[in-house]
Amino acid sequence: MKQRLGYLALPLVLAAAFATQARADGETIAVFTKNQTNPFFQTVRVGADNMAKTLNAKTLQYIPTKPDSIPEQLSQIEDVVVKKPSAIVFTPVDYKAMVPGVEKINDAKIPVVNITDRSAGGKFLSFVGADDYSLGLETARFLLKTLGGKGNIVIIEGVKGSLTNVDRVRGFNDALKENPGAKLLASQPGNYQRLQALQVMENLMQSNAQIDGVLAANDAMAVGAIEALDGANRKAQVIGINGTKEAIDAIKSGKLLASGDYNGFYQGCLGTMMAIRSLRNEPVISEIVLKPTVITRDNYQPFDQPLEQRTCPTFEEAGKLGAK
Repeated sequence: MKQRLGYLALPLVLAAAFATQARADGETIAVFTKNQTNPFFQTVRVGADNMAKTLNAKTLQYIPTKPDSIPEQLSQIEDVVVKKPSAIVFTPVDYKAMVPGVEKINDAKIPVVNITDRSAGGKFLSFVGADDYSLGLETARFLLKTLGGKGNIVIIEGVKGSLTNVDRVRGFNDALKENPGAKLLASQPGNYQRLQALQVMENLMQSNAQIDGVLAANDAMAVGAIEALDGANRKAQVIGINGTKEAIDAIKSGKLLASGDYNGFYQGCLGTMMAIRSLRNEPVISEIVLKPTVITRDNYQPFDQPLEQRTCPTFEEAGKLGAK
């Protein structure tokens, strides 16, 4: 019986070897993200690296040293146009201001996939992202349900005018409208930065004796708000967005109520997958909008896994994720 199994296994091994050779195309995919300070973009980069490695390609990461810097990302586009990678996976630091940069990429005939923040212009092979309005709405609904539909609420926004911030805050506000017993005390920007959110929260606590809930537009700012609360020995329910490891740890310890997740790891995986499939003349999915998940103490386990151990979806699974 053992001999028969060995005989049957050989063609499979050879087939796998040939398949590997056929896929070993070695494309270089330039991956643009917005900063090194927001852990969400690290999940995007790990997802992109994971998919590139799986498909025998490689990545070249472009990250502004100054978070979300428009001049720096424009300069990086000038560089990438000269280096001419096989394709680009692109997150604009500003969805309007980076349109001229995208047009330069288009003029250079470099295929480009748009991920996370939908660009206001330019030509893309595909878009992979999420519905930020639903993320804001569902996470805020969870907070308000926990508070019994009432209480004093503050919003810590991301970068004013950025598309993700506009849509998430719109979702927050619509959830507040559903709960007339809740009162919005203030809505101020923390620019998606932990330290800035900490300072905003300290100022808000000085002018408001009672804060029951904090709606933060990302996890980094939620953690900053919690640090400010701890420093003042005050308590409030806090939610964030991104489903980062730090947020999961905070949910496990009871510091953070919840985090809205739109799967940055999958965004990195799928953006890179679509870029490479296009280069190999394989079908691509023109738009994948991932559905939000509100991560809480009741369902955090699947998200409590090191990024390096996660697995990218297959193309078939990507099709289901992109189905409306």
